[in-house]
Amino acid sequence: MKTPKTLQEAIVFFSNKANCIAYLSAQRWPDGKIVCPTCGRDDASFMESQQTFQCKSRHPKRQFSIKVGTIFEDSPIGLDKWLLATWMVTNCKNGVSSYEIHRDIGVTQKSAWFMLHRIRLAMQGDVVDTFGGEVEVDETYIGGLARNMHKSKRAKKFHGRTGGAGKTAVFGLLERDKDGRTKVQARVIPEAWKDEVRDIIRETVEPGSAIYSDEHGAYHYLGSEGFNHAFVRHAETYVDGMVHTNGIENFWSLLKRGIKGT
Repeated sequence: MKTPKTLQEAIVFFSNKANCIAYLSAQRWPDGKIVCPTCGRDDASFMESQQTFQCKSRHPKRQFSIKVGTIFEDSPIGLDKWLLATWMVTNCKNGVSSYEIHRDIGVTQKSAWFMLHRIRLAMQGDVVDTFGGEVEVDETYIGGLARNMHKSKRAKKFHGRTGGAGKTAVFGLLERDKDGRTKVQARVIPEAWKDEVRDIIRETVEPGSAIYSDEHGAYHYLGSEGFNHAFVRHAETYVDGMVHTNGIENFWSLLKRGIKGT
């Protein structure tokens, strides 16, 4: 099913309940086999008059809505608002706050806060797969900008060069396109993160994989541990053929932009 590309298209498309049900059905059951959440039978039928599904086996809860088994279950908020909020979260690169959702779709700010928590939870991967092939690694620091702080707070947190002082260190791995999907894993790490990063790479990346990084000394050991390691010196160049960290750096950019936008 075609996904709305613009906010105007999303508003029109999701305002129709039948479109919402058809859209979610295509996402949940791409093979067209509607699975009963109670017994697991995969030939449930759709009842047009009630806009619900019914399992062909007789048992309690044989009738179920498209919401059952999803983040929308037990919520009185309609699918038109749920799916519009989901579209905004996944498409607005500058981030979406609960107050923005509250104003745009007509729910209370508390309801918008609740919706955003469920949507973000659903966006997380259930299982961290092993990365392989070509993997980019990089670190970043997330926190408030010194220039936005009051002078007294800035003086307590920062001394001399700021860099990552007073911020949270985050390490990330990006597996380049595999079956049309790029995967990213990010973890908060301690300030002295060299040993922590080694453990994360060992447990996440398959031996023999190509790992691309910047010139940071924490990655120099990778070649001696069974990985094909190559790096770029950012003082000289950002791309050397296939050797670059542009993918993971784009992810950091989107992450920070989303945080600042909320």
